[in-house]
Order: sequence, then C-alpha cells, then structure tokens
Amino acid sequence: MAQIVIRKLDDAVIERHRQRAKLAGHSLEQELRGVITDAAKMTTEEKMSLAKSIRSRVKPVKRPLAEDLIREDRDSR
Repeated sequence: MAQIVIRKLDDAVIERHRQRAKLAGHSLEQELRGVITDAAKMTTEEKMSLAKSIRSRVKPVKRPLAEDLIREDRDSR
C-alpha cells in the first residue's frame, strides 16, 4: 500500500479530525484514511461521463437479429 505525507495542514483541521476519530473510537490515521477513501469514490455523474467516453471510443458491433438466425437455421434444413 502507498503512503503519503501531507504538509502544511492547519492545526485546527487536524484537531477536528482527531476529535472525530476519538468520538468514533478509532485512531486519527484510521479517520483520515476513511476521509480520503470516501473522497476518492466516483459520483454517479463521473461514472456516467466515463461510460460515455468509453462508448465513444468503441465501435458498435452489428449483431444479427434472433429471427434472422432462426430463419437461416430453418432454411438450412
């Protein structure tokens, strides 16, 4: 797992997170890990935008209709 160092954080910000961690019954590190993990989750809009971007780069595949395949199978007998 990766590690990071964040410099120049306001002492009041750290203290608020320390208090939240204490109220939740876990460490400051665990509290901050949760905050960062939650912040990294993609929103629905971001997911939709990513899907749209991927769809625009993928060529559509032309598939035969089921009824055409059935007719072809019947005609081949």
